Amino acid sequence: MSDLDQLTQSLARNLKHWRGQRSLTLDGLASRSGVSRGMIIQIEQARTNPSVGTTVKLADALGISITTLLDYAQGPQVRLVPPDAAVRMWSTSTGSSTTLLIGTESPGPLEMWSWRLMPGDHSESDAHPEGTVELLHVTAGELTLVVDGESHPVAAGTSASFDAQVPHGYRNEGDETVEMTMVVCVPPLR
Repeated sequence: MSDLDQLTQSLARNLKHWRGQRSLTLDGLASRSGVSRGMIIQIEQARTNPSVGTTVKLADALGISITTLLDYAQGPQVRLVPPDAAVRMWSTSTGSSTTLLIGTESPGPLEMWSWRLMPGDHSESDAHPEGTVELLHVTAGELTLVVDGESHPVAAGTSASFDAQVPHGYRNEGDETVEMTMVVCVPPLR
């Protein structure tokens, strides 16, 4: 089974599991997430591999991290994730990518990401649930961070934090590859 097939199967299994844990109907999750009922059915039947944006919307609506949506089985107190077990969530033909390195549910969903944006590439994100915070540290290039329509240049060696409950995006408007590490902290589901 390919990595993509394993990801699709894991999403199907875990989406059903967490929707049941939250006592949400298909219509309830659709309403809460903004993802169509039909798309949720396709994901739960492992007939499609949703976009990163759709996956984030579903995880946010369930009050869990993407890590948990991909695999809800919790291991020992210390959990090691070798490089080959990190999950590539988004990539472009020019070489840009995001990789989910690790995540946890305590006290709320907390995720660590590795990002690479090639010159001219960008990624846009819808608003996350109220109280969500993102932290990032640029290690190479210069990132243009766009938060609620306002651009902020973030040079290599610089860190940034922002409330992610508004639309935001990451752009490489320079000539060098942008590399950064990002942490997303989502408040526990109320």
